[in-house]
Amino acid sequence: MQNKEQNQPERLIGSIRRECVDDLIVWNEAHLRGILRYYNEIRTHLSISKDAPISRAVQQIGIVKSRAVLSRLHHHYVRI
Repeated sequence: MQNKEQNQPERLIGSIRRECVDDLIVWNEAHLRGILRYYNEIRTHLSISKDAPISRAVQQIGIVKSRAVLSRLHHHYVRI
């Protein structure tokens, strides 16, 4: 029987596959790295209170701008 530590990498890979890669065509390693960067740094996750895995400060002041990511399939909204 597997313990939790042995199962965590499998869960992570499954989550990345289902939520990140299944809906996209990955062209090469650089493209996959960009997708994973989006998943880890920009995309919000409901399970962590709509924060990104790499947390960032909340921007309260400024004009909201849209920045296209992943070949314009998604957008990242920031205040400038």
